Amino acid sequence: LLGVPEKPQITGFTSPVMEGERMQLTCKTSGSKPAADIRWFKNDKEVKDVKYLKEEDAVRKTFTVSSTLDFLADRSDDGAVVSCRVDHESLNSTPQIARQVLEIHYTPLVKIISSNSWPEEGQSIILTCESKGKPVPEPVLWTKDGGELPDPERMVVNGRVLSISFLNKTDNGTYRCEAKNPIGRNSTEYVLIVHDVFNTLLPTTVIPSLTTATVTTNVALTASTTTSAAATSIRDPNALAGQTGPDHALIGGIVAVVVFVTLCSIILLGRYLARHKGTYLTNEAKGAEDAPDADTAIINAEGSQVNAEEKKEYFI
Repeated sequence: LLGVPEKPQITGFTSPVMEGERMQLTCKTSGSKPAADIRWFKNDKEVKDVKYLKEEDAVRKTFTVSSTLDFLADRSDDGAVVSCRVDHESLNSTPQIARQVLEIHYTPLVKIISSNSWPEEGQSIILTCESKGKPVPEPVLWTKDGGELPDPERMVVNGRVLSISFLNKTDNGTYRCEAKNPIGRNSTEYVLIVHDVFNTLLPTTVIPSLTTATVTTNVALTASTTTSAAATSIRDPNALAGQTGPDHALIGGIVAVVVFVTLCSIILLGRYLARHKGTYLTNEAKGAEDAPDADTAIINAEGSQVNAEEKKEYFI
């Protein structure tokens, strides 16, 4: 004759259990013949490392079977469902199951999240202190460099959020967020470094020309960081300030100006030479148009020195 096992029961659980404490859960069933089989599950995943005990009732010829699950409580076990399943051939493939929901208490886990990965002067930053524990942690405590926040007008605390507006170098320091519950307390730190706003001025460029004109170009570049909820522009802190690539548009403009000034200079020089072009006669040539020969032309020329024998010239 088969002995049908009784519905199992789980004992040894006390609620709540503190993190790190040892838990021993026992599942027991009686009246089975032959002895029933007991298996443990945690969140539908079978646990193999258990103790199994079988006792026989001499009068009824049935068995009382028990199994013990031994483990250390961890915060990851909070809310887990532990089940004890009894299998026996008399149950027609329908096992009997007992369940127990675990409740684990643990100290808060604290983390600070920053809204701005590269804070600069004049910008704002939001520091969010995430704290998770059981029981739920009390409102967090914000401090700076081991003391109270120095500027309550700019440093506003709203629940677990610390907002700092109009950042400046005096805001540099270590900000601590501390959370506690009846089990204990925990804290974490965030080091705030406010960076300078980058102002880069390109060097002055003087363009040589045939004229006295000088072209000077000054370009001011201001780099800033804009933070949004979807994405954050991150500047490389290892990049050198003032390091910029070649500006092809500026170079093209300079070349165009040089070519234009050169063409204008050539045109002005050509017009000047054209206006002053003419035919000029020397004193020796004046009055020689009607002379029959070269000697007469020389004699009739203005400024001729007829009486000076040593300066008389003849053309053959």
